[in-house]
Amino acid sequence: MKITRKDVEHVAALAHLELAPEEIERMAQQLDSILGYIEKLNELDTEKVEPMAQVLSESRADAALREDAERAGLPREEALKAAPEKDGTFFKVPRVVEK
Repeated sequence: MKITRKDVEHVAALAHLELAPEEIERMAQQLDSILGYIEKLNELDTEKVEPMAQVLSESRADAALREDAERAGLPREEALKAAPEKDGTFFKVPRVVEK
């Protein structure tokens, strides 16, 4: 699959990214390389490979998991200290969805 400049510009617009012309070219090459690698992986015979629910499926049940328990969160005043803009007790953010 060949990723074009137009493809990169479209994805960048969806993500609200402004890319310089050299960045667009580099991204097109990198994305094309990634998709080429995926195509290569799709050629592998995975017929006899057992599906896995998660990486830890064969390890101990408590290996990397903790009990889901309620705990105190960050106080609102503390969280709002880091806000570049706030409106009373809320974070003020720019509108992203225009359609």
